[in-house]
Amino acid sequence: MGTDTLFSLQDKVAIVTGGGRGLGLAIAHALAEAGSNIVVCSRKESNCKNVARDIEGLGVRAMGYKCDITDRDDIVSLKDIVLKEFGKIDILVNNSGATWGAPTEHYPLDGWNKVMEVNVTGTFLCSQIIGSQMIEQDGGKIINVSSITGTVGMKSEVMDAIAYNTSKGAIDAFTRDLAVKWAKHHVNVNAIAPAFFRTDLTRETMDKVGEHILNHVPMGRFGELSDLKGSVIFLASTASDYITGIILYIDGGFRAM
Repeated sequence: MGTDTLFSLQDKVAIVTGGGRGLGLAIAHALAEAGSNIVVCSRKESNCKNVARDIEGLGVRAMGYKCDITDRDDIVSLKDIVLKEFGKIDILVNNSGATWGAPTEHYPLDGWNKVMEVNVTGTFLCSQIIGSQMIEQDGGKIINVSSITGTVGMKSEVMDAIAYNTSKGAIDAFTRDLAVKWAKHHVNVNAIAPAFFRTDLTRETMDKVGEHILNHVPMGRFGELSDLKGSVIFLASTASDYITGIILYIDGGFRAM
């Protein structure tokens, strides 16, 4: 099998949650550029439909839907719509996420619960419901979006968001355990863990302490959205068929320091 075939996603069908902006938008574009049809979903339907129209310019089919990943009925409806339109689901990217910043000693319980519900419970529900379809198909690829904050501690002045960081540690554990459980069904479960990329979620942090962060990045720069493309295509493609349960760090060497 040639490398063009190994990394091709021609005629695949991918769902990207939180695909209306930021990392999810970049991921959706990357998968489409490799040939996959794309379904983007989030709570903001207008964003998703705009992204879908843009992606169709790449020569694939793309659709945008509203979906609250904490609502089981919403996810089931999304699955049914995608199956009706495309007949299968090959790739699921669990990208939707939330954060809440506050000092740990005063962290509000509603903030903690919101972050955990979206980041952890939402990832579980999407994986369970969409993954069940992959099991019926005898195969699929699930890619969870984690973060380096799930594996290292963060000083309060850099990132005072203990619920977010904890949720990403949970995603890492979830990824490894689900990978083991579903390997027999030929469903690969992996995660990407970006460091600091300039998005709507991180812009305020970078503006405040960007210089301090870069002191700990050997490559000396923040991640660009284009830096995600190769990793996502690899984990979604045939090239990674013998890889499951890994957390792929995209961090410019941050964890190697």
